[in-house]
Amino acid sequence: MSSILIVTDAWHPQINGVVRSLERTAEALVATGVRVEFLSPQAFRTLPCPTYPEIRLSLTHRGVVRRMIRDYDCEHLHIATEGPLGILAASVANKLGEPFTTSYHTRFPEYVSARLPVPLSWSYSWLRRFHNSGSGCMVATRSLENDLRARGFKNLMRWSRGVDEKLFKPYEGSVLPDDLPRPVFMYVGRVAVEKNIKAFLDLKLPGSKVVVGGGPQLEALRREYPDTLFTGSKLGEDLARHYSAADVFVFPSLTDTFGNVLLEALACGVPVAAYPVMGPLDVIGDTGAGVLSENLQEAAEKALDIPRDHCRKIALNYTWAASAQQFLDNCIAARDIHNNLAGRAKAAE
Repeated sequence: MSSILIVTDAWHPQINGVVRSLERTAEALVATGVRVEFLSPQAFRTLPCPTYPEIRLSLTHRGVVRRMIRDYDCEHLHIATEGPLGILAASVANKLGEPFTTSYHTRFPEYVSARLPVPLSWSYSWLRRFHNSGSGCMVATRSLENDLRARGFKNLMRWSRGVDEKLFKPYEGSVLPDDLPRPVFMYVGRVAVEKNIKAFLDLKLPGSKVVVGGGPQLEALRREYPDTLFTGSKLGEDLARHYSAADVFVFPSLTDTFGNVLLEALACGVPVAAYPVMGPLDVIGDTGAGVLSENLQEAAEKALDIPRDHCRKIALNYTWAASAQQFLDNCIAARDIHNNLAGRAKAAE
């Protein structure tokens, strides 16, 4: 396969796991000679998403999306998100009878229910129709695959994630204030209600709590928790140095499907404390690189005893090169599935 068009509603200036995963996968694919193009909200006028203005919703219609897909002239279409662009792209592909893959990055029903009184069954019903209309739906973990299969999702394919081990590594010194009491318990990620950050901030832990990231809850939580250090968003080496300065990485989310930040923290030699849920169960599991418990306080305190070199060793099992190859293999397999079904249908006529 020589070229892939990725349609995504999640793109810059957003800073999240979806954007990072797509960027790193594309970079690794390009390194192997595959042309990768992106169709994102940057090509259109946009409106802010209600309750989450950092997310921009594209203003366009199916005719424009169809023309742009045609002009990119790529061998395969991958739809990364279920937003306006993803919906229009799927509609175009289905109308033309062209194969495409999708990916399930976010537990969207749980995300919606955290903000609006919408039953999970309604959201899952819609998502099932959307993803089942393609020839393959990529998921990051076994836990997510099992969960979605039980909900009636079909053609599920595994697409794991990687970590940039040259950027995310242990660093000498600390970027945190010298007078910050130790140990340092840190959260990195979007500061938003679905991340369950208050479960971390309410813990009675020794030392200090640090939150790295931006989002719609940032200013409110700053006011509510004045003893916590909120650094705002960090990028590149600055972000990696913040991870490295922590003693324990606390991941309170109950809704993530993977958690790229888990790998980034581990690669920096920082042990993880999390609930035993999807994402942490798959990445941490029984590796000994973290502690999973329904008692997050207990997990955070026990994680202090984990050797930092062991954490990095576990993270190095994940590479973006392997992730990209898995992604490419899924695209090829999905096209084969589509062509085989089309061939059978024609033979039956």
